[in-house]
Amino acid sequence: MSRHGHHRVFKSFHVFLQANVVHASRQPRTKLIHRFLSTGTKTDGPSSTKRPGINPWLLYPATALLLGGAGYVAYENYQPFRHTLLAVVRCSRIARAAITGVIDYKYTLAHSYATEEEMQHAYSECHARSAKRVLKALLANGGVFIKLGQHMASLVVLPTEWTDTMRPLQDKCDPTPYQDVEALFLSDIGQPIEELFEDFDPVPIGVASLAQVHVGTHKESGKTAAVKLQHPHLAEFCDIDMEMVEVTLGWIQYWFPEFEFTWLSEEMRENLPKEMDFVHEASNARRAMADFEHVSTSLYIPEVISATKRVLIMEFIQGARVDDLGYLAEQGIDRNKVALELTRVFSRMVFLNGYFHGDPHPGNLLIRRAPRNSRSPYNFEIVLLDHGLYFDLDPELRINYSKFWLSLIEKASPETRAARRKYAELVGNITSDLYPVFEAAITGRAAFEGTWEDEDSSENRFKRASSMIDMLPQSVEEMEAIRDAVINREGLLISVLDVLRRVPRRVLMVLKLNDLTRSLDHALATTHSSVRIFLITAKYCMTAVWRDERRRIQEEGLRTYGWFGSLRRMISCWWRYTKGYTGMSLLEVVMDVRASTLKSVAWLRGLRSRGLVGAYQAAAGLTIS
Repeated sequence: MSRHGHHRVFKSFHVFLQANVVHASRQPRTKLIHRFLSTGTKTDGPSSTKRPGINPWLLYPATALLLGGAGYVAYENYQPFRHTLLAVVRCSRIARAAITGVIDYKYTLAHSYATEEEMQHAYSECHARSAKRVLKALLANGGVFIKLGQHMASLVVLPTEWTDTMRPLQDKCDPTPYQDVEALFLSDIGQPIEELFEDFDPVPIGVASLAQVHVGTHKESGKTAAVKLQHPHLAEFCDIDMEMVEVTLGWIQYWFPEFEFTWLSEEMRENLPKEMDFVHEASNARRAMADFEHVSTSLYIPEVISATKRVLIMEFIQGARVDDLGYLAEQGIDRNKVALELTRVFSRMVFLNGYFHGDPHPGNLLIRRAPRNSRSPYNFEIVLLDHGLYFDLDPELRINYSKFWLSLIEKASPETRAARRKYAELVGNITSDLYPVFEAAITGRAAFEGTWEDEDSSENRFKRASSMIDMLPQSVEEMEAIRDAVINREGLLISVLDVLRRVPRRVLMVLKLNDLTRSLDHALATTHSSVRIFLITAKYCMTAVWRDERRRIQEEGLRTYGWFGSLRRMISCWWRYTKGYTGMSLLEVVMDVRASTLKSVAWLRGLRSRGLVGAYQAAAGLTIS
């Protein structure tokens, strides 16, 4: 029933009450009540009557109708009441999932198991059950809670049952009804949609936790535009939802003190308002474009047409997901070059610009064939979307992080290991006992040789690398060693959580970028070594350190070292940079030649087994040859 229909019902009911009250106003109040709520029956005696009794068949429905009507009126017209009611409903969903999960975990962890395999199976089942409960509650609440689930999906320290369950939240969000979109547009822009757009598609092409995107032809510019509209209810319940997130994470900390995730709510509290301000997002996009304006790059950032706090109109780009191997093969795009360009783009952002995208995932990256007027040095462009969240790195942190990366590239020695620990502490507040965990988070692999001070080398079932350059493809033995370490090494998981608490949020976001480039390199089925992208990162680190040293000599050299001393230091720094950079470039050439050879071999094997179609698919990485 529509709102007007409800009003008519209430009006009729009100008239009915008035008529009865007026009619009975001359009667005693008790008789009025009896008339409305009871039935009188005469007794068999001539002068006595049976005292009227309350008729429950009329009392209960009338009471329910009155309370329901009052509740509806309060819900529609009194915002605090509506917020309170919805907050109770939303909180109860999360509380039910959290409390049930705590009971489930307490029971599972306290149970005795006959074998290690039985215990691991029980733990896995408990993880899966709890994650599904939480997913159901997050989907029901939507908005901020979807964002929380997306954060959980990206936390590599969580069990895979949790991250796999939460991963669909990257793409699974309910759209806002079109009539609400029209009302939002009119409220924020001051004009109806049809006055600004032709052929505006009411069906969104994408729905995320905070907004959804429609496509239409912008009348003024004549361009096909992507219109990003914030979900209208989001701002209304943002504060309530954030309070509930904080309370929920507080419960987890209370019941499981070692699992402390309150930093996650602090991060959301700080960053969510930025992501909800589309004027801020437009500013981020323009600054990122300016950072790459004079750079030969395949990066493309869509042009901003206009922006308000909740409506963003940008140039629409037609493309495919960056890891769509079928599209890359169809367009003749080299997947190896795509992986390398992605690493160059994000490495420049972090190590040279000190200003980088804070929400990187494959859904925010498109790829298209480069148009005629493109600045890309290749036949493709990488389109970066969703600029709501960026982070900056101050020069000191940026240079120290660059030096830390370079120490990981160098071959292990007592001096190198000392440098690694030194810069880890400067970058992430990482003490010596937590360093092995931090190193593994950076490299995505088992710790290097000699990193664990209490390690017995005779127990190693695989050869540990001494640096990033020495890393071989990850073996089954290494994966088993990592799994065994998580299970058997006392306090390891607690150390991981301690690292997450200590490391500055900006550094955690840089680690997220590292994970993205590594995962995309794998998803693109590249034929070069997994070390190849690390070489690109190392070259940007070298450039950052060289530029900083040159600046310091220019600003302080004459005063500190004199003219000759400054010149000598400048030449020394330049030579060290040139020597290292050239060495990395030569190693890149060797790896690229090998990668091309492997693609050619795959093409020949596909040709021999399945003809030209098989050769095409094998070379494109579409089949395993």
